[in-house]
Amino acid sequence: MQAAEAVKSVEVPVGVEIQVEGRVVSVKGEKGTVTRDFSKAPVTIELDGKTVWVKASWPRKREAALVGTISSHIRNMIVGVTKGFTHKLKIVFSHFPISVKVKEKTVLIENFTGERSSRKVRIMGDVKVSAKGDDVVVQGINLEDVSQTAANIQNATKVKKKDPRVFLDGIYVYERLEGMEI
Repeated sequence: MQAAEAVKSVEVPVGVEIQVEGRVVSVKGEKGTVTRDFSKAPVTIELDGKTVWVKASWPRKREAALVGTISSHIRNMIVGVTKGFTHKLKIVFSHFPISVKVKEKTVLIENFTGERSSRKVRIMGDVKVSAKGDDVVVQGINLEDVSQTAANIQNATKVKKKDPRVFLDGIYVYERLEGMEI
């Protein structure tokens, strides 16, 4: 009798190198290197030539779901080092013109609803943020860092204690792309 397993495979494209040491996965490509530690997950990760196998022996529902989740994370890492990720945000205001400036690892949002102090947002990881006109562009090779930085910028301009249907001022994510050519 064989053991029941949950198994997923991820094909490694040409030009991408993957190293698996235990449950630590490193993906290296033309845009850079992304390393991720999956040591808390009860799965085994194996590299067989140009295929990465994610397995769980005798899985319950949670472990079987983790197999799919970890294989998706590895696919996102491969896309990140080959194409990269871009999130575009739009600055929207009606009365007080919002200005966005990038200083080192922080984004400064000034004059939001006429406030005198600027709101500060931390940039996660190796993410590049640029503000031109009424667009803010967040780019990087790690999807989690790019998404979290864009979400932090959007959340920093959340209008509180006012009707959100009337006060539409803020910075909103309007496009998510694979690829960093802008």
